[in-house]
Parts: sequence; C-alpha cells; structure tokens
Amino acid sequence: MKIKQISLFLENKPGHVRGACRILADAGINIESMSLADTEQFGILRLIVKNWEQAVAVFEKNGIVVKLTDVIAVAVPNKPGGLANILDVLDGAKLNIEYVYEIHSFEKDHSNLIFRFNDTETALKILQQNNVPTLGAKELFG
Repeated sequence: MKIKQISLFLENKPGHVRGACRILADAGINIESMSLADTEQFGILRLIVKNWEQAVAVFEKNGIVVKLTDVIAVAVPNKPGGLANILDVLDGAKLNIEYVYEIHSFEKDHSNLIFRFNDTETALKILQQNNVPTLGAKELFG
C-alpha cells in the first residue's frame, strides 16, 4: 500500500519549520511523522499526516509550495536481522532506497519505517510478493 507524503521546500532560516508546524496545528492537523533534510540555502520538510488533502490545501492557502510523493510504510520486525532481511529482498530487485525514516508504532514487536524508492510500484510489488507487511492509512492512523 502506498501513502502520501507531503514535502515542503523551506528557506533554511530560523522559524520556517515552526511556521509550517504552526499552520498544521492551527488547522487541527496532527503530524504523524516528519523528516528534515537541509543544505545551506534550503531544507526539505517531509511530513506524514492523516488528512493530507486538508494539509495540502492549508499550506497552499498560506503560500507554501507543496509536493506530494508516494511512499511505502513497512512493518519491520523488532529483532536482529528484521531490517536486514527486508533489505535483502529489495536488494535482489535492484531497487534504490532514496531515503527512509520512522513513523510511530504502538506495537512492541515491530517498527514502522517510511521508504521512498526510485520505483515505488516495483518496490511495492516485490514487498508484497515476499510477504513483507506494508501498511496503509488504516493501519497507521486507525
């Protein structure tokens, strides 16, 4: 299953991340997960929210450019080799992982990771064929 990730390109200046978070807070939208990557000039704030359509509308209303990306949430067993075994499956398919970060899980037996692949459709197919649990909005947000 694919989920939508919101990416914001922000100037690398004090207060810009806070500003984006405040916009969501004021709209009553909870941030489920986030990742921030930066350079000297700008940063990319990646967000997973339950109501992504509303979040996009609120950001655009506030003059913030938004990019939507399909990502895959994977339940990774919380044991030695849990992630390595999943990466073995993906490596055999010659897929490139562009980035990965965690999204909260209330389960103790696994962690939930967000993956961005160079080929999302192929990655999803390979994961499903190998019985690697992928998560949709229902599993992530209830």
